[in-house]
Amino acid sequence: MAMSAKAENRVRRWKEQRWILDAVVNQIGVEFDQARVAYTAGPAGPEALAEFRAAASRIKKINDIDREFARAAVRREAKAAAFEKEGREVAARESYLTAALLWGIARWPIFELNEQLEHLEKKMNECFAKYIERAPHPIEKVEVPFGNQSLPAYLHLPHKPRNGEKFPCILAVGGMDGTKEHGVAMYGDKLLERGMAVFAVDGPGQGECFARRVNVTYTAHMEAAEANYKFLASHPAIDKDQIVVKGSSMGTFFGTQAAATLGTRIKALSESAVCHEPGFNTIFNMAAPSFKMRFMYMAGFEDEDEFDKWVAKLDLRPIAKDIKVPMQVIAGEDEQLSPLEHTRELLSLVKTPKQFVVYEGAWHGVYGSPSTMIGENPQTLQADWIADRLAGKPMKSEEIFIDNTGRSTVKPLV
Repeated sequence: MAMSAKAENRVRRWKEQRWILDAVVNQIGVEFDQARVAYTAGPAGPEALAEFRAAASRIKKINDIDREFARAAVRREAKAAAFEKEGREVAARESYLTAALLWGIARWPIFELNEQLEHLEKKMNECFAKYIERAPHPIEKVEVPFGNQSLPAYLHLPHKPRNGEKFPCILAVGGMDGTKEHGVAMYGDKLLERGMAVFAVDGPGQGECFARRVNVTYTAHMEAAEANYKFLASHPAIDKDQIVVKGSSMGTFFGTQAAATLGTRIKALSESAVCHEPGFNTIFNMAAPSFKMRFMYMAGFEDEDEFDKWVAKLDLRPIAKDIKVPMQVIAGEDEQLSPLEHTRELLSLVKTPKQFVVYEGAWHGVYGSPSTMIGENPQTLQADWIADRLAGKPMKSEEIFIDNTGRSTVKPLV
């Protein structure tokens, strides 16, 4: 049993629809609520994705998720250790990262602090530490001071600094299901390849902070933005005048909070896979109940009615005026977790130059449509937009619609 009965009963829809969720997983698979296999395995490449898919094929109900991915992680970690013993360092590198990501995804369906979650995180950290020793680019493990606790993070550099070299840096704010471990690709990362460092951090409620009980509050991610900026601004390899905030999924909400807090200390804000709806009715009351299960624990709530009162007050509109830098938003036309009308309203309140890119037929995560395969790759588009902002290139406010033939239509955005 992955969770206690108390946790299983925390959210009414989860409790009432649990049998339906198991049936859906049996028919559709582990990605019943979003494409977590694709984005979790992605940093380790095609070989890892195949292994993730094989593990996912054995999952027939919710309680299989942690078990099957953990079994796959055990096997992959054993392969990594064998490669290490044989002196096959590149093979060991690839397997240790894959194992770390498998341990990480096994954590996902556990929405409480228990021994299993602690074990999975311990193994995830052990394998990622082995990966760091062999990684193709420098990675620094960091604990950012945060009140009487700390935020765990990894600072990825494009290469070892040469003669006092300083890099522009992306402060990467992930989603509610994400962890810092899958924030940067092992090979061919879009941002590292463009000479940017990436600071992948678990903010309040995310990744390891989920178990550490560093919870989401109305202002926690604003406070985290200050702490992360302070660390980056003092780091000898980072150009403090060339920092960009990048948010994905729920990180588009937290990232907007961060950008509003940091003002002109950053160069730009780029977001994809939006969660901008005030009060979060769609994601928490209409989408799969897994989202509400996780976020309630992220915010430290056991009582669903109290959580509903609290979450209703989450709203980015009052701080939109505090965005002082260019802003990019990339979304799917058929975004199912946050209706695009809320993103349009938010952008209408932002007074800086902005770009809104919509992919025809795409879902949350900006996937599942020919537009994302035939049209310009969303990650490439994002990385080049960020590079242009760091270079100080001027931009106009515009909306870009990429259709299923790959054609782009551009119109002014006010």
